[in-house]
Amino acid sequence: MINKSAAEVLICFLKLGVTSFGGPVAHIGFFRREFVERRCWLTETQFAQLLAICQFLPGPASSQLGFAVGMHRAGWLGGIIAFIAFTMPAALLMFVFACLMPDLSSQLGQSIIGGLKLVAVVIVGDAVVKMGRNLCPDIRRKMLAALAAMVAIFFDSQWSHLIVIFAGALIGWFYCVHLEQPKDAIFSVPYSRLFGLGSFVIFVVVLILLNVFSHVSALVTISKAFYETGALVFGGGHVVLPLLEHQVVATNWVTQEYFLSGYGAAQAIPGPLFSFAAYLGAGMANTFGPVAGALVATISIFLPGFLLLVAALPYWRLVTASHSALRVVGGINAAVVGLLMAALVDPIIVGGISSGTDIIVALLGFLLLTVLHKSPVWIVVWCVSARVAVQWL
Repeated sequence: MINKSAAEVLICFLKLGVTSFGGPVAHIGFFRREFVERRCWLTETQFAQLLAICQFLPGPASSQLGFAVGMHRAGWLGGIIAFIAFTMPAALLMFVFACLMPDLSSQLGQSIIGGLKLVAVVIVGDAVVKMGRNLCPDIRRKMLAALAAMVAIFFDSQWSHLIVIFAGALIGWFYCVHLEQPKDAIFSVPYSRLFGLGSFVIFVVVLILLNVFSHVSALVTISKAFYETGALVFGGGHVVLPLLEHQVVATNWVTQEYFLSGYGAAQAIPGPLFSFAAYLGAGMANTFGPVAGALVATISIFLPGFLLLVAALPYWRLVTASHSALRVVGGINAAVVGLLMAALVDPIIVGGISSGTDIIVALLGFLLLTVLHKSPVWIVVWCVSARVAVQWL
């Protein structure tokens, strides 16, 4: 039997899980309006501090923020409930879409898939522009992002993205000396620093065990791939795309067409974009079935971000006092923008644009999103309907 506070968390996050369209940046606006303005669960300062922590760490920033808010309101049970309620609607929708994919082999189905690929072009293009503006406001970080993009494009390998991220951290430490330290804020946590350290140890141990026993079964292999992705995604949201593409497309677990179609479909649903893992896990399943594959993939991609969040919360004040840490984060963020730029080129544009008509449809979709400020749902409706109309006219 859950208490009153936990029940409030359940109702609140379930509502957000079915109404929060627009991706991680939009989710932050939904969260602030709900928890600071409407329910007063957090002060403006507390919300800003939690947001800064979640942006600093790898993992799904909006889901991490929701977990932290739920834990602040109703303890550990509240954090777990917040995660499940916010993530479950999107994960279920992506799983259903994966189950319907075999029925989309007809001409109409292929037109729908082509439209979803164009959605990915529009959404990722917009993400590159916005993240570039926010994370690379000066010439040094712009140059670092461009360099990261070139490395990712011309030296495409299993390790290129990891190398780019660590190189970005090193370059940022040397060259982002002009960054200003954020204001320190106070936010209490319901556990000790020792407990936080234990969470980090669990994060490392799970990572090691998954690598050691990755060949025991297909489910462990899937868990390893998604856990590593969740542990390396700085920036969350659309940044997961290039890392997942390397894990599941480059290894021939799913086709590029299947990957891009699912990513396009993910834009039409509310909730966290990391729920894309449920679709991929279901598509990678063989002897163990799509339900097990979707469940393992979803848990594995979210788990490292939450373990790192629990580890970081009690140490956050020490981190914000270090100018070196600020420079490292600046370099990592610029490298992340570069990785996303590379993903926009290949596989997004290369795999999604096949004609001049596709270019026109994608450009109009981009204008709908950026100039008219329409919801991503409208972008899905436009791209899919336009692609179907062109196919059948």
